[in-house]
Amino acid sequence: MLLTTPMPAVLDIEASGFGRSSYPIEVGCVLSDGKSFCTLIRPEPEWTHWDPEAELLHRIPRGLVVDKGRSAVEVAHLLNTQLRGQTVYSDGWANDFTWISALYEVADLSPYFKLENLRSLLREDEVDRWHDLKQQVGEELGEQRHRASSDARLLQRTLQRLMEQR
Repeated sequence: MLLTTPMPAVLDIEASGFGRSSYPIEVGCVLSDGKSFCTLIRPEPEWTHWDPEAELLHRIPRGLVVDKGRSAVEVAHLLNTQLRGQTVYSDGWANDFTWISALYEVADLSPYFKLENLRSLLREDEVDRWHDLKQQVGEELGEQRHRASSDARLLQRTLQRLMEQR
């Protein structure tokens, strides 16, 4: 079946590490029309935690984030402009929700969008097939860097493939 309805917007975040002291360092989103955006987030003065193991995964050096990242306020405004009124989906909802909350808290703003768990869009049989299908779609897309917008595109394409198979 060929889908004629737009795909949901999908968001992904790369972070300084995992756990309570971690914070977002990059956010990427693929919108329902397929357009994407991605930006680094400059650490706020109180954001000091850096996990070398997380850096091995995302391959974003702290120096790059410090030098090229946008301020939390600027990123929060960008997200609000791009995502206003939408429900946006994430496959790592628990972590991504925490990191979005940290971003908006330090920016002293509120998000104008709702972040939901991508799993809520899947039927039980699709949850069981998700991982294998995601790997297959990733292989079809070819070698990609592990960055927020690339990951968001992979998630959206995997979701699209599942929905086409319904």
